[in-house]
Amino acid sequence: MTMTLVLSIALAAAAIGSGLVAGIFFAFSTFIMTSFARIPTEQGIAAMNSINATIVRSPFMLLFVPTVVLCLVIAAVAFFNWRGGISVWMLSGAVLYVFASFLSTIVFNVPMNDALAKVSGSGAEATALWTAYLKDWTWWNHVRTIASLLASIAFVRALMLV
Repeated sequence: MTMTLVLSIALAAAAIGSGLVAGIFFAFSTFIMTSFARIPTEQGIAAMNSINATIVRSPFMLLFVPTVVLCLVIAAVAFFNWRGGISVWMLSGAVLYVFASFLSTIVFNVPMNDALAKVSGSGAEATALWTAYLKDWTWWNHVRTIASLLASIAFVRALMLV
């Protein structure tokens, strides 16, 4: 009974964590980046650089990173205590969040943020980088949004099977 309760709490927390992260990413994909694209390059770069500097010291990190740790624990429980369908849903949610949301952030979005942080102004170089950034960063953000949402759904489904 105790293991079931702990697992239920972990799955609920992972569903909420990945769902909240999906919502934050969704906001960027649906209106924040579009809004930044509508303002002058210099202002868009400044706004995004400000967000990037702020987010790493914000409560978002207390949601984003611990959800990864929780996903790793859930994956280990699923793998070492295989229970058929519930384990498949648990592993699916964990893999989606860890690889397609968290690691894609580190591999794709963060390097683009670092490159953007080195640029200011509105010259040809800044405009070219900003144009590519808007397209590429947003595409990878769509991946993170969908992966986080699907992870949340997988954790809810696993929770329904506990």
